[in-house]
Amino acid sequence: MKKDVLIIPLLLMMFCTEPLWSQEAKMNGLEMAVRMADSEIKQFPDPWTVDFNPKPVWNYTQGLIAQSMLQLEKVSQQKVYYNYAEKYALHFIDSSGAILGYKPDEFNIDAVNSGKILFVLYQQTKDERYMKAIKLLRDQLKKQPRTQEGGFWHKLRYPNQMWLDGLYMGAPFYAQYAQLLEEPDLFDDVVKQFLIVHKHTYDPTTGLNYHAWDEKRIQKWANPETGCSPNFWGRAEGWYAMALVDVLDFIPQDHSGRPRLIEILNQVAAGIRKYQDPATGLWYQVLDQGNREGNYLEASASSMFTCALLKAVRKGYISKEYKETAVKGYHGLVKNLVRVNKDGTISLTKCCAVAGLGGEPYRSGTYDYYIHETIRDNDPKGVGPFIMASLEYNQK
Repeated sequence: MKKDVLIIPLLLMMFCTEPLWSQEAKMNGLEMAVRMADSEIKQFPDPWTVDFNPKPVWNYTQGLIAQSMLQLEKVSQQKVYYNYAEKYALHFIDSSGAILGYKPDEFNIDAVNSGKILFVLYQQTKDERYMKAIKLLRDQLKKQPRTQEGGFWHKLRYPNQMWLDGLYMGAPFYAQYAQLLEEPDLFDDVVKQFLIVHKHTYDPTTGLNYHAWDEKRIQKWANPETGCSPNFWGRAEGWYAMALVDVLDFIPQDHSGRPRLIEILNQVAAGIRKYQDPATGLWYQVLDQGNREGNYLEASASSMFTCALLKAVRKGYISKEYKETAVKGYHGLVKNLVRVNKDGTISLTKCCAVAGLGGEPYRSGTYDYYIHETIRDNDPKGVGPFIMASLEYNQK
């Protein structure tokens, strides 16, 4: 596709006062992905700053944006997006494969997520620094502390805990490593991570998964009987949904655990559809409590659900009936949460900046906690999935 074709929508936007929603009806998902990506690059010329970081950090959020850029480059054939992703990798990874600022002894599974972009970069360049870094991150998983059943701890400082977020951070990387390096025995371990976390966090009454599970029931946030945190946080379920869909890209068709992963994905999809806001097509910060004061329609979870459902339908993992749910979600995002700025760029609004459990100051996982975490525009945990959702919408 020629570059000028992609630039036209941005130029029109700068000189047009027509609401974005009416324009969206005239464009495809690729054009929307380009507009969001170009806006992101303009706001954050250095990719390590996308999480509003004054200093460079190796973290999952930067990897998420870089991954969305690589997906966009593959569709648009515009090198600028590949270059933006590689700029991040080159800043952090030296010729020996060492990663600047990475501390493997922290056993932070979030740090693994950025490794997913390295597979693409290595395949494109054959630069050995990327393969060395991939193996360095793989070494962390070899030593990652585990629950008694074999589930990866989220971090060393969060002992005996599995968080839904961690499945997205570690499992797709782990499965792609198994495929690329031809280590098929690892697929069993990948599947096991989902089986364990789903066993302990899935609530059949709502069809949703609790944010996290403490095997030892020590944390103040943990239910003394189940070990689960007290609420269904939207983005946690979003990470989990995307993890399930993405990991199936690498699990072999004949692997014995693949049907169970698809079954779990169908359970998750049903829960997502159940709690979609009928008026806007979006999802709430605390998924099952949309009528409570202070709850709000949140952009990152809505983008993740939209992306996961669209991809799952396209891949044939879930019923085609979910396409309507996903399309309604995408339209809801563009209509309600994408803002046009004075300079012609666009912003994704109403993103929860961060939410977790435990730590200092202590995060309790209560309803009141989730609705009072900072809300901001253009959080990478929303922007990355929005770009990916736009690319999926382009294929609907």
